[in-house]
Amino acid sequence: MTRKTLLNAAAAALLLAATQAHALESDRKQPIEIEADQGELDQKNRSTTFSGNVSIKQGTLNIRAASVNVVRSDDGQQTMKATGSPVRFGQTLDGGKGTVNGEASQVEYSSATNVVRLSGNAKVTRGGDKAEGAVITYNTRTEVYTVSGSKAAGGKAGKRVSVVIQPDSMGKNKK
Repeated sequence: MTRKTLLNAAAAALLLAATQAHALESDRKQPIEIEADQGELDQKNRSTTFSGNVSIKQGTLNIRAASVNVVRSDDGQQTMKATGSPVRFGQTLDGGKGTVNGEASQVEYSSATNVVRLSGNAKVTRGGDKAEGAVITYNTRTEVYTVSGSKAAGGKAGKRVSVVIQPDSMGKNKK
């Protein structure tokens, strides 16, 4: 695999961490480190797959998955799909705002729609705030989250959405 192809694949994989706004700006300037048991590049189909204990790091961003597949279209758009038991990610936020962590059985990202989709026991935590559901989607352009329970996500009735929002205990928003 060429360095450029690996970097493109890794960059798309890193977009799964876009579920948090305000990640450390300095992370984007750090080198991307990928470790996996195996990597495969299919140049004809513009597909790169990393499998087996995949670890992707860039600055404070850390992603762990069983496999990550990235496909690049003719117009340069990228789609990424990470699977695991579960896929886990975490990153430090700017301004001393703590960390964001998330996990799901599957995480998908499309650069064409700017949407990250976590599915299968999806969880995202930021400080004391927490969202859980069958599916969590996040539009990186509009910064809109959607959390769906199992019935709304097309599954059987059962698991509902759970969201915990902490009060502003630091008084930062008071004037």
